[in-house]
Amino acid sequence: MSDGAQMESWLSAFETALSRNDISAVLTMFHPDCYWRDLLAFTWNIKTMEGLPAIKDMLEATLARTKPHSWKITSSVEQQATSQSADITFESETGPCKSRITLVDGRCFTILSALDDIRGHEEPRKAARPKGLAHKADRNRRTWSEERARESARLGFEEQPYVLVIGGGQGGIALGARLRQLGVPTLIIEKNARAGDSWRNRYRSLVLHDPVWYDHLPYLEFPENWPVFTPKDKLGDWLEAYAKIFELQMWHSTTCDKASYDTKTGAWEVHVTRDGEPLVLRPKQLVFATGAYGPPREMDFPGNETFDGTLMHSSAYQSGSDFSGKTCVVIGSASSAHDVCVDLWEAGADVTMLQRSPSVVVRSETLMELGFDIYSEDAVARGLDVEAADMLGASTPYALFADQQRELYKDIQTQDAGFYQRLAAAGFAFDFGEDGSGLMMKALRTASGYYIDVGASELIADGEIKVISGGDVVALTPEGLRLSSGQEVPAQVIIACTGYQSMNESVAGIVSRGAADAIGPCWGLGSGVSGDPGPWQGELRNMWKPTAVDALWFHGGNLALSRFYSRFLALQLKARMEGVATPVYAAPEPLQRGL
Repeated sequence: MSDGAQMESWLSAFETALSRNDISAVLTMFHPDCYWRDLLAFTWNIKTMEGLPAIKDMLEATLARTKPHSWKITSSVEQQATSQSADITFESETGPCKSRITLVDGRCFTILSALDDIRGHEEPRKAARPKGLAHKADRNRRTWSEERARESARLGFEEQPYVLVIGGGQGGIALGARLRQLGVPTLIIEKNARAGDSWRNRYRSLVLHDPVWYDHLPYLEFPENWPVFTPKDKLGDWLEAYAKIFELQMWHSTTCDKASYDTKTGAWEVHVTRDGEPLVLRPKQLVFATGAYGPPREMDFPGNETFDGTLMHSSAYQSGSDFSGKTCVVIGSASSAHDVCVDLWEAGADVTMLQRSPSVVVRSETLMELGFDIYSEDAVARGLDVEAADMLGASTPYALFADQQRELYKDIQTQDAGFYQRLAAAGFAFDFGEDGSGLMMKALRTASGYYIDVGASELIADGEIKVISGGDVVALTPEGLRLSSGQEVPAQVIIACTGYQSMNESVAGIVSRGAADAIGPCWGLGSGVSGDPGPWQGELRNMWKPTAVDALWFHGGNLALSRFYSRFLALQLKARMEGVATPVYAAPEPLQRGL
């Protein structure tokens, strides 16, 4: 039997068993060590079922109402040594869906199922795009600009948004574009004066560490001459232009002060301050899109008040120009710490990095070569666009992703052995994660402790940036820092790159401590490594899916995650607005009772 024929035969039998609601027959078609990752299609959740019992439970709860049918192979069947994979489409009771299936020895090893649209409430795109005008005379005609001005004047006053998004960075803007296309009245509030300022206001030398092919926003890709690594001000300008192009309703210079949910009306009461004026909004859904993190971690070093120099958290750092010729200590050794060290060095400061624990470091060139094969110019030339690449990446369950990454980092260590020897000789402590799975798994598990080298490592290896490794700060002194080793480190400037709290801590400050505790931390997989305690989740905690607090959502991450998952969050919000049934399988329970 040819590879394509085997997949066709399996898919036909699979559809027949599903149509008969014969779950026992379905399970015989799965490998004993199997994974089903679902993005809304069956579960109205983002959920991975691992093993036959978990898949059985999910199908028993969802199959009758999902009614999947019309399964079709839409790609060539990719043949590996013992496996075949193919892209699939199917229909459900809710709408069209996409899938990717991998068979091992003729049985399903992994399946991804993802809702693509809501029938009857589809995005008006391609042939269904709006006409933009009516070809008739009308004395009451309102032009596009007049209609836009009217909408802006009414939203938040005469008309309430269905969705309020707190945060107008890349996450809020990407989600806003998705919701706009779906016809969901949405208001984005942003504390800065302009869209894109969340990037413009960061330190002057910042450049994205991910490549352009990985960073596209929904609907509108970067131009073909866009630089591989985007400078932060250029990205800020792009986000501002993007928000205008997609007609997003944004209130700038606006802070969210407090919010409470009224279970009787099913709406939030949100107190905001816009240009100094207090206002109240009453959205049905509230989305926190305040970045990948919550508030900065407090710099609670003993003796803070005695230090005679400049002390700041990296979130407040913008430029090293004021610190030329000064003795600077940067606490931390992850991405921000490396970037700040370089910026200070370029400004002519004397720079020491205080490294409290090992970090994962990988050269940008090597990561681009070995780790971004589906997001590259070569991938585009092979016909793999960003949407297809996103689905391909999403089809790998997180339980298997760590194994793939371990193999990648074995190759990286071999290829760049000399690079790592030089770093070690300079006293820099590095590792590849507790289980050797490298940078991406650290990002997903703890959102900390890694750096893609775009120049700092060379300065460290050459001794231009000095490193003190393995010492904790015991106290600050008038002249600098005292370490647990007893060493006194002189400093006129201390930049604490000590990270951020979880996103749920933003909820604590705006909604309540009880709400934040009921939701629990965001990000992390429950892998059991340091900073990512168990139990195993199989998916990222609380991101882009229902939380333990009704009508409260989180959206965030890098540009790629914001692009991909904004679609699924937008579909969930659209369904609720339109009254489409959204029974959530494995709905989250509050981590602490008494909310």
